[in-house]
Amino acid sequence: MLSRTWIAHVQPEWKVTLAGSTSRDADARSFADATDAHLVAATIAGHREAFDVIVERYQRQIYGLCFRFLRTHEDASDLTQDVFIRAYRSLPRFKQESSLGTWLYRIGVNACLNRLSASSAQDRSVPLAETHAVSPEESPADALLRDERAAEVRAAIARLPKKQRATLVLRAYQELPHEQIAAILGSSVGAVKANFFHALKNLKKLLDER
Repeated sequence: MLSRTWIAHVQPEWKVTLAGSTSRDADARSFADATDAHLVAATIAGHREAFDVIVERYQRQIYGLCFRFLRTHEDASDLTQDVFIRAYRSLPRFKQESSLGTWLYRIGVNACLNRLSASSAQDRSVPLAETHAVSPEESPADALLRDERAAEVRAAIARLPKKQRATLVLRAYQELPHEQIAAILGSSVGAVKANFFHALKNLKKLLDER
């Protein structure tokens, strides 16, 4: 069982240990400059501290992905934990035909879509009450309009077809290249570009309707 330590409210820092184990910080530091391939091989060979480094290296990206889908810190945190647990268990079957980051994103996207489908989370994934700090240059009225507009965008994104939603999140929010998105989603670059185009078109239509 993996454990975690949170340093900030919405930007988690992960520290991976196994239940009943002692700290392996010194051993983890020895893998700090290792390549992803080396970390994968070391983890499979039984050096669990190597997986600590994998988590440290990719946890922000995976958390950001989960947060964009689920829109709550608690849900995103829990699912990020699940993604790395799945990755740890599946690592011996990782053929390294794609990069480690692409493989983790693939696990993350599938986990997010499965969570939304299994729990009908579309409604609770777009909390309309979410607010942001008001800057000194911004009036309360402007801040309210901004929050309402952000909520409308989140609600509209939640209504997109799964492939379009995943493509939009990976491209617009994670800023991944088309080629990597294609590898994550198991599709062609052309399909990714088409999905992104249709996602933007449908998003605009949904927002215009609102």
